[in-house]
Amino acid sequence: MIIVGGVKTCYTANMFTGIITHTGKITDKTGTGLTVKTGKNLIANLTKGASVAVDGICLTVTDIDQTTFGVDVMPETVERTNLQYLKPGDLVNLELPATASSLLSGHIVQGHIDGIAQLQTSICQGNSKVLKFSIPKELAKYIVEKGSIAVNGISLTVIESAGNYFAVGIIPHTWEKTMLNTIKTGDYVNIEVDILAKYVEKLIGR
Repeated sequence: MIIVGGVKTCYTANMFTGIITHTGKITDKTGTGLTVKTGKNLIANLTKGASVAVDGICLTVTDIDQTTFGVDVMPETVERTNLQYLKPGDLVNLELPATASSLLSGHIVQGHIDGIAQLQTSICQGNSKVLKFSIPKELAKYIVEKGSIAVNGISLTVIESAGNYFAVGIIPHTWEKTMLNTIKTGDYVNIEVDILAKYVEKLIGR
């Protein structure tokens, strides 16, 4: 396992699309792992050693039963992500890795969290919600208006970016089908910036 510029917890290379297909509820949390309860249709597609994105974090499945699955979590992962704030009963977003036949409906999401952001405001705007997050300064340079960003694993389009914050718009479907409908001001979410921005930065730097 290699950790470079963020959190990598999967033992194999995987890609996600940021289109959340399921949610789950944390039923147990220890210093080294999580147990998540979810629907049988997702459980049926999991195997021990397989990868799954939990709130955008690529994790490896270690246990499975009819309604729950378990994942191991390293201290490094807890320190860098919102796992440090989650507790039993909390809802999380879930996504299985993309396959050769998957549609790239969102954008390329690796499941490697770059940092956490804190919700500052949630405003209704027509039939949608506009969420404004504060972000660490070292990540702000990778976030641009109309660019892509993964928030708790959800592929979203940035509608505003300035200084140390950004805003995204949430359509009703995304609000209803993800954990965002449980979010409150002050809550922390996982952020994965667009990998293309980091590649461009490195190439220009050279």
